[in-house]
Amino acid sequence: MTTNFKPGGLLADALSRSWWVLLLRGIAAALFGVMTLARPGISLASLAFVFGIYALADGVLGVWTAFSRRQEQAHWWMLLLEGLLGVVVGVIALANPAVPALALLYYIAFRAIGVGVLEIVMAIRLRREIDNEWRLVLAGLVSVIFGLWLVARPGAGALAALWVIGIFSLLFGILLIVLAFKVRGAARSIQARFA
Repeated sequence: MTTNFKPGGLLADALSRSWWVLLLRGIAAALFGVMTLARPGISLASLAFVFGIYALADGVLGVWTAFSRRQEQAHWWMLLLEGLLGVVVGVIALANPAVPALALLYYIAFRAIGVGVLEIVMAIRLRREIDNEWRLVLAGLVSVIFGLWLVARPGAGALAALWVIGIFSLLFGILLIVLAFKVRGAARSIQARFA
């Protein structure tokens, strides 16, 4: 199955020109997941710091993408909201690296839920512009389910929570990387058809 962009879709066109931002976000999420899995004994302060850097970097990329495409697309504000959410959560995590374990889990959970909901909304809006938007819906659902699981089970052992956080981040990153290459391929296909 391939992701085929339909000509004239403004949000799809913007995403196809910014495929590398999706790739960077996916790489950052996957690296965060790998770092968390590779160091299960990491202190919560260290995890808060690493998560804060990841969330801030991801948020800044999202804000940059939104502002760079605001003249070309009507739905740029969805990208902006997702980016701002990442910036706020990243700043909070970096400002309080010694937060208790429960607070850190809630930081991660609420960000995952917020980003997941925004990705599902974006996929619904993109359904007229791309085929197989289910990939973005899947990434959003995984994010929401993960966030809800953390909220519902905050008393889970810290080590178990770290493993789940690491696995989620790795899977989410891989989904974004795959989506980025699909978007890039679709953009090349469109350019070839209209060249």
